[in-house]
Amino acid sequence: MSKSMDVIIMGRPFRVACEEGEEGALLDAVAYLDRKMSEIRDSGKLAGTDRIAVMAALNVAHELLTVKTGGVEIGEYKRRMNAMKSSLEKAMIEQDELF
Repeated sequence: MSKSMDVIIMGRPFRVACEEGEEGALLDAVAYLDRKMSEIRDSGKLAGTDRIAVMAALNVAHELLTVKTGGVEIGEYKRRMNAMKSSLEKAMIEQDELF
C-alpha cells in the first residue's frame, strides 16, 4: 500500500508517494539527491533550482549507466558477452560440420 511522505530537498518541502516498508530507501534517495543538487549549487556554475535539478538528474543517470561490474563498464560487459556468444556459435557450427 502506498502512503505519502514529506521530504525536504534543497530546503524545499515535497510530498512524495512511498510504498510501505520503502521509507528508508526513499530517505536515502532524498539525501543522495539533496547532496548532488547542493554540490551543483555550491559550485556556482548554475543558478535556478530547475536547472540544478536537471543537471543533478543527468549526473545521476550517467552514474547509473556507467555502473561498474567487476571493474568492467556494463556496456563493455555486454560487448564481451556478445563476442563470447558469437565465438561459441561459430565453434558449434564448425563442430556440427565435422559430423
